[in-house]
Amino acid sequence: MLRRWDAFTRFLGDGRICITNNAAERALRCVPLGRKAWLFCGSDRGGQRAAVLYTLIQTARLNDVDPQAWLADVLARIADHPINRLDELLPWNWQQQGRDIAA
Repeated sequence: MLRRWDAFTRFLGDGRICITNNAAERALRCVPLGRKAWLFCGSDRGGQRAAVLYTLIQTARLNDVDPQAWLADVLARIADHPINRLDELLPWNWQQQGRDIAA
């Protein structure tokens, strides 16, 4: 412990450093919960699709977008949306668009 004292006490000099890892633990909580569900994806391709979907949902959360509202809107609009403008439907771009619609 004494050899790592500087790293151990680093949070005392920088208020941005959290003393616990609770935030990281909470963010990873969905991984063990989903592990049993992933067994029933049906195939490797099903597992890959599930991984893509989980990634998109988490990306929406990280961008302060309601994943259910975002996904419902994207699924409703994607068939008529121009393929060269698909980036407009990504969570970080959709948030601004959602504000324009609500305003």
